[in-house]
Amino acid sequence: MLEKNKKSRARKIPLGTLNIGPYAKKLILQTLNENRLSHGPLSARFENKFAKLHNRKFAIFTVSGTAALRMSLHALKRIYQWRDGEEVLVPAITFIATSNIVLQNNLRPIFVDVLPDTYNIDPKKIEEKITRKTRAIIPVHLYGLPADMEPIMAIAKKHKLKVIEDSCEAMLAKYRGRMVGSMGDLGCFSTYVAHIITTGVGGIVTTNNPEYAVRVKSLMNHGRDSIYLTIDDDNNLSRKSDKEIFKTVDRRFSFIDIGYSCRLTEMEAALGLEQLKYIKTNIRKRQKNAAYLAEGLKQFSYLIQLPIIPRDRDHVFLAFPIVMKDKLLERSKLLTHLEKHGIETRYMMPLLNQPIYKEIFGNLEPRYPVARYINKAGFYIACHHNLTKDDLDYILAIFEQAFQKLV
Repeated sequence: MLEKNKKSRARKIPLGTLNIGPYAKKLILQTLNENRLSHGPLSARFENKFAKLHNRKFAIFTVSGTAALRMSLHALKRIYQWRDGEEVLVPAITFIATSNIVLQNNLRPIFVDVLPDTYNIDPKKIEEKITRKTRAIIPVHLYGLPADMEPIMAIAKKHKLKVIEDSCEAMLAKYRGRMVGSMGDLGCFSTYVAHIITTGVGGIVTTNNPEYAVRVKSLMNHGRDSIYLTIDDDNNLSRKSDKEIFKTVDRRFSFIDIGYSCRLTEMEAALGLEQLKYIKTNIRKRQKNAAYLAEGLKQFSYLIQLPIIPRDRDHVFLAFPIVMKDKLLERSKLLTHLEKHGIETRYMMPLLNQPIYKEIFGNLEPRYPVARYINKAGFYIACHHNLTKDDLDYILAIFEQAFQKLV
């Protein structure tokens, strides 16, 4: 295998992928021909289909997973009148947006260490972080693997905490038969490049609570009065009574909150509608690719920890995470070798050691030993649905070559 692939140095294995097929192009052209770009019938169809897939009544399509998280927390803060400086629990390993949105809402993130096998928040370490100021928990379903939600939800119920599921990386993953994004008060997803589906940019909020849904829609539209959130609220206005007409006219430009401009267009919805047609097939391909990589790399299990999937949940494999076991094996040399041969890598969501967080919080890493080790030894590579068997064999060959060279 090595000899065969020595000629493949120019090969590129990116972390993400995108297919834009004829159905999406047809819908985009239809949108352009109808001269309608703002939230319209395609956006509504996409939201309805996504909500149904995740067993929720409401889905709100917005500009990013980060915006989905920020507005979800903002909505809860406003509805329940939380004060600035009150606390939200977040895992010590996650993309920085999960905790940034807490700071952006003038709340305080409190970090909880993660499990060494799944890399998700450790439920046994949550209660020790709860104080009289704690208001919510944001569990993250990292890399496509659901967090252990049953004990998390039990703790939240016991302490009367709200739960926002950061499901940005785990679309359609199941935990004990339930979809991610359907267990907490709100769920947040991302359709950014390299995620399970991509619309270029995009995020989604899911919930069963109509008050939460209306509040998020309002925040997405600059905090506008809920009487007028899209131009479709003008439909049939002329048929209404004079009183009802003026009620809408009077409140069209009324704003009830300090909101955001986080709306998307019909074109992103067109991309999303096509990708939802293939999402289950593509997830199966990701799972198959991950299993192939795990089988090929298990000969090196004394050097690296491969993904672990508890029996009570799915893994949809946004990416393929690896943690190095052998302290004599330098991560920098391994990643340099992979990148030199076109295999794109990323660190495993380092958070506490980020320069800005050291500036804000000081040196937190010693308090979170699992996160600290992952920060030093973890990384991930691609296993997306467009990888071929030849691509996977190439990845395995380059790993084998690296271990022969570095160990």
